[in-house]
Amino acid sequence: MKKTKGDHTVSFICYAFIILFAIACLVPLLLVLSSSFTSQAALNQFGYRIFPKDFSTEAYSMLFKSGTVLPSYGVTFFVTIVGTVLSMLVTCACAYAISCKSMYYRSKIAFFIYFTMLFSGGLVPTYLWVTKYLHLSDSLWSLILPSLVNAWNLLLMRNFFNSIPEALSESARIDGANDMVILFKIILPISLPGIATVGLFYALAYWNEWYKALLYIHTDWKYPLQYLIMRIQKDIQFVQQNAAQAGVQTEGLIPAETVQMATAVVTIGPIVLLYPFLQKYFVQGLTVGSVKG
Repeated sequence: MKKTKGDHTVSFICYAFIILFAIACLVPLLLVLSSSFTSQAALNQFGYRIFPKDFSTEAYSMLFKSGTVLPSYGVTFFVTIVGTVLSMLVTCACAYAISCKSMYYRSKIAFFIYFTMLFSGGLVPTYLWVTKYLHLSDSLWSLILPSLVNAWNLLLMRNFFNSIPEALSESARIDGANDMVILFKIILPISLPGIATVGLFYALAYWNEWYKALLYIHTDWKYPLQYLIMRIQKDIQFVQQNAAQAGVQTEGLIPAETVQMATAVVTIGPIVLLYPFLQKYFVQGLTVGSVKG
């Protein structure tokens, strides 16, 4: 159909709104990136600018001079990759099981999984369970195993599997396939939107994890990136507070705000680069599984 003048007007307004919204989202990111390459004195004097007034890599030098950021990057990559893969295997297996109508008590099992979203054992029992019974104190597995399954992600994956026609699995069973074959050769290959969506949720959770490192990790080289960055910022704040109590003027000398901007750039970089590859699956994965409950 030929578009009318009104259709072109509506399209122009929609595109203009989308472009303005994209710019509004991009400007804060550019300000953070620019501020991380600005000296603290210039940032105090001229404020946040799109283009650095006084280009400086002092913030990044302070982050990387200790030599612990790169090992922490390796720890975070290990925890994120291994944790996401294991979480997806367990989540998909359990979600497939409770999505099968032939499984007894699947509704009751789903209710118990949902119940954990409302109530938890608390910090002290969890700490004792991880350290005393699982013996994971000061182990990288303490950053993975306690977060292996997320109830909300599991139920989201279950709903996605429910949206797949049951005739596919029934025809495979007629041909002699068991549940393992059906899951890995039929269900998972056509579930890429759901896998990408839930996998991104798990990856973000593992990537941003720092609290478990505070509880369970005691060796410097095992610290994940987020926890190390938090420690660096705490050290800077400690120096500033001691200097202020001693009456020493540190304004512009300690790159406190520029280091915060640099830490944001360092920590969000891989996730920002990963998201565009999963975006087309991300939206579809959130909507397809909501057709059936």
